[in-house]
Amino acid sequence: MHFWLAIVIIVAITSFAKVMRSRHIAMARIEVLRGDTTETAALAREVAALNSRIAVLERIITDNRSSLNLAHEIDALRDR
Repeated sequence: MHFWLAIVIIVAITSFAKVMRSRHIAMARIEVLRGDTTETAALAREVAALNSRIAVLERIITDNRSSLNLAHEIDALRDR
């Protein structure tokens, strides 16, 4: 009878260890995902800023005006 009791205890300890390991892995994944939200927001802001700069450059390139007005146009577009 003691043999089967030992088997049950070993199975219980192994099962408990697997559950705790799975919980630990899940908590680590949650922490990684929480950290990504701030980084994702910062990257989204940077992409938006770069898109606006590209739009300014596209406007400058596509306009067929003289180069004397180019400096004034750049300053005007930066103020937006």
